[in-house]
Amino acid sequence: MRKAAQDLLANANLAKDQKYSMVVDPLVDGNSGMQTEATVAMEQSVVQLVKENYQQVDVKPFSSDVVSALPLLMVGTFTPINLQGKADGERDAYRICFALADLKTGKIISKGLARSLPDGFDPTPLPLFREMPVWAKDTAVEGYVKTCQGTKAGDPINPAYIDAVLAASTISEAQKAYQAKNYKDSLALYQSVLKNPAGNQARVYAGIYLDNQKLGRKKPAMQAFGQLVEMGLASDRLAVRFDFKPGATAFSQEQQPYALWLSEIAKQSLRQTSCIEVAGHTRRSTSEQMDERLSLQRAEFVRQKLVATTPTLAKRTSAKGYGSQRAVVGTGKGNESDALDQRIEFKKVSC
Repeated sequence: MRKAAQDLLANANLAKDQKYSMVVDPLVDGNSGMQTEATVAMEQSVVQLVKENYQQVDVKPFSSDVVSALPLLMVGTFTPINLQGKADGERDAYRICFALADLKTGKIISKGLARSLPDGFDPTPLPLFREMPVWAKDTAVEGYVKTCQGTKAGDPINPAYIDAVLAASTISEAQKAYQAKNYKDSLALYQSVLKNPAGNQARVYAGIYLDNQKLGRKKPAMQAFGQLVEMGLASDRLAVRFDFKPGATAFSQEQQPYALWLSEIAKQSLRQTSCIEVAGHTRRSTSEQMDERLSLQRAEFVRQKLVATTPTLAKRTSAKGYGSQRAVVGTGKGNESDALDQRIEFKKVSC
C-alpha cells in the first residue's frame, strides 16, 4: 500500500514552491463499491504519508464547499483478486489502485498501483454498508471505480463520476453523520443531495431508508425502500440482503421488516410486463455443489414468501440458484466481511 501511495505522489510532480489543496473521496472496495475497515485504514495511512512528506499539500475534508474550490482529488480502490489477477474465483490477494486528479482540468495527473497479500487487512464493511437493505453499484460509484482502475495519467476523469463529485461530497458527509449516530443530520444531508440530479442514486435512498428506520419513521423508510426497488428492477440489479441462518434456508431471527420488503417487491413486480427470476447467491464454501443447492433453496424460500404475499406471482416468478459462482466479495470468510455474497437478486426475464 505504501509503495502505491509513494508512486502516486512522486509521479504527480507537485512543485515544492507551490501550495495545493487535496481532498480524498473515501476509498472503496473495487468489487462492491463499499467502504470497509481496510479502505478506511488505507486512507488514513495515505493522508499521514502526505502530511509527513509533502508540506506543500494541504489535505482538506471532502465537503461540498472544499470541492467547489476545485482542489486535487484522490480516489482509490482495494479489490480482492485471484492469482490470475481477476476479481472472480477464489480471492488470494488484493489489488490496490490510487488515482490523483485535478478538478480544474478534469484530468488524471498520477496513478499508483500495487498488490498485497490479505494478511493484516480487515475487509469488513463499515456499519452503514453492512446495514443497507439493498446493494447496488450506482453509475456514479462505477464511474469512481473506473476513474481509478480504467485510466492512466493524462486521461479525463470518468464522466459518470466527474458529474457527481459534488453530490458525492454531500453523500460522504451524510455517511459520516450516520456513522456518528447523528441520524437527523444524516437524513437532512441525504435529502438535500436529492435536489442535485446527480444525487438520484441508490446509495442515497438506502441512507434515507436507514436514517428513517433509526428514527422510528416507518412510512418514509418504506417509501425510500420503494425507490430502491424501483431503481433496482429498472436496472436489473435488485440485490436484497436477507439474513439467513448459517447453512440453512430460513431467515435468521433478526428483527428486520422482511415482510414489508417482500410486499413492496411483490407490488412492484406486478407492474412489470416481464416475469421475475428470484436468484439465490451464497458465500463460497468447500463445495460448489452444496453452494448451488443452498442458494436454490433460499431463492425458492423467498419466492414462496412473495407468492404468499401476492398469489398471482406464482406463474410469473421462478427460482434459480447460482451458488458462489457470482460472488462479489469472494473471500469465503463466512462472516460480515462477505455477507454480501449471501444475497437474493430479483431480475426481469422473459415469460
